[in-house]
Amino acid sequence: MTLEICANSLASALSAQLGGAQRIELCENLNEGGTTPSYGTIKSVRKLLKIKVYVLVRPRAGDFFYSDDEFTVMKEDIGICKQLGCDGIVIGLLDQDGNVDIERTKELVKLASPMGVTFHRAFDCSNDGLKALEDIIECGCERILTSGMENTATEGTAFLKTLVEKAGDRIVIMPGSGINEQNITELKKSTNAKEFHTSAKEPIPSKMIYHNLAITNMGDTIEVSNERKIRRIVALLNS
Repeated sequence: MTLEICANSLASALSAQLGGAQRIELCENLNEGGTTPSYGTIKSVRKLLKIKVYVLVRPRAGDFFYSDDEFTVMKEDIGICKQLGCDGIVIGLLDQDGNVDIERTKELVKLASPMGVTFHRAFDCSNDGLKALEDIIECGCERILTSGMENTATEGTAFLKTLVEKAGDRIVIMPGSGINEQNITELKKSTNAKEFHTSAKEPIPSKMIYHNLAITNMGDTIEVSNERKIRRIVALLNS
């Protein structure tokens, strides 16, 4: 069983490693669904982690239909990930009608080689999950991160099980979204998946003494993946 932690910072990445996760998806701005982390973050994480590091390549929040300029940015970021010795990247591209953008996805998979490629939850925004499954396999991705086309993996359990069955050994189906200590055992049993994805994060109060009470929307807390939560989920996965 494999646990991937969605790590939003160096601190979260270190917690993932200490907690026993096998891989991280490194990103920033989780409240926006995740975007590509900075060069400095990628370099620092790669230097300090022995577990696998996959980097989210997503130039902005919002939908998954990208302009030519945004696609160029994605290619540049993939080059940086390769240069820094990352194990893989995480991408997701759709066309305007909700189909997997096969041509561009194939281009990015080829560019990323020999790094691995995960297709992220853009899959859940596609217009036909079973067709998207076959398209992503054709593109050469090694796994799909998905909530079963629902808001959470728990809600999408039935379709996740179907995806695992349809995928067979052609591609890994990795459930994610809303996974925690309370539901991981049931999800493992119900979906037959072998890899799972979670942030396992919790809010940490700011260590600042001074706070401007007129400002209420920033600076109060930070969210960091929790080593204890990760260790508990790992134990449940392997029980």
